[in-house]
Amino acid sequence: MSDAAELALSSTAFAPGARIPPRHTCEGADISPPLAWTDPPEGTRSFALVVDDPDAPGGSFTHWLAWDLPPSSRGLPEGRRAPSEGRNDFATPGWRGPCPPRGHGRHRYAFRLYALDAGFILKLGADRRHFEQAVQGHVLAEAELVGTYERR
Repeated sequence: MSDAAELALSSTAFAPGARIPPRHTCEGADISPPLAWTDPPEGTRSFALVVDDPDAPGGSFTHWLAWDLPPSSRGLPEGRRAPSEGRNDFATPGWRGPCPPRGHGRHRYAFRLYALDAGFILKLGADRRHFEQAVQGHVLAEAELVGTYERR
């Protein structure tokens, strides 16, 4: 794997470590935030994205699995679906925003983007386990953006 510094991930909706706006959560419109990334390393054939909540009561909770993002792409606009999406831990395909239990405190939401040396061959609606198996051994670089959210 290449140095993760080769790839950076950002959002105009929130700064690293900052609160994710309610618009992107279960308390708002529940649409994905806009994402942007820098040029990937040479040899990138596709991008894949995973968003999870490592602070969920039952362990890491997946909010979005996305793949088949073309190597020429440099982001996803707000609310835009990815070309291919897996099943999140709400048991639905696509994005489902932060929705921690009330009174559970502030949760972190990790957006991880992978630059891959191959395209993906996964069934639509694949789960996290299959996603991770498909990514393994193909990551050229990765970038992470963490936001937070707390329901009151």
